[in-house]
Amino acid sequence: MSRPSLRDDIVQAGLRVMFRSGYRGASVRDICAAAGAPQGSFTNHFRSKEAFAVEVLNQYFDYLKGLVTLALDDETLSPRQRLKRYLDIITGSLQRDRWMVGCLIGDLSLEASFHSKRLRKRLDAIFQEWRTPFVSCIAAAQAAGEVDSKFDATELAEFLLASWEGAILRMKVERSPAALERFKTIVFETVFKKPGSTNMVARPTSRRSAIRGPNDGRRRKVIRSKS
Repeated sequence: MSRPSLRDDIVQAGLRVMFRSGYRGASVRDICAAAGAPQGSFTNHFRSKEAFAVEVLNQYFDYLKGLVTLALDDETLSPRQRLKRYLDIITGSLQRDRWMVGCLIGDLSLEASFHSKRLRKRLDAIFQEWRTPFVSCIAAAQAAGEVDSKFDATELAEFLLASWEGAILRMKVERSPAALERFKTIVFETVFKKPGSTNMVARPTSRRSAIRGPNDGRRRKVIRSKS
């Protein structure tokens, strides 16, 4: 009877270890220890650590695509509401990890893309595939009059995902959802604001206006009339 493959266990363990230690900090020994597998099993299934990281990345992206489908295919919501729903789903997932774990795609983009051409190419392909359903959703929102059509849907999808990744990185530093909530509030009051809706954000008062009192103008007129 053949022994059961430990491949999936090693990939799952690698995901956990890479989230904790990063790509370069995740040693084969640590990954195998977390999987309860001998180190020989790693080399039996993966030609290199780089090839292994691609497998881990693919599995994580499969999980993420499921969340995208859950939000953007929900026809009970309008297209603009679906975009909000996706960000809220991700926020809930990040909350369960107490704001300590971010997005593996963003983490590897920062850490590994400089050192590995293979990972950089795979990450680029993932970003292009990731944006596709967002392009469709944003285009639908524009067609429905929910989002301004001034910018191309592809450009808006790129902006949304790249900016969201930045907010997640800030969240990891602060161990707080503040950056996520700030991003969601601002982006739906500006870039994804409904055309024709009133912007409730107060305009800043200039320093000069703040210093001048309410009767300054009247005083000037009085002084000029005496001259």
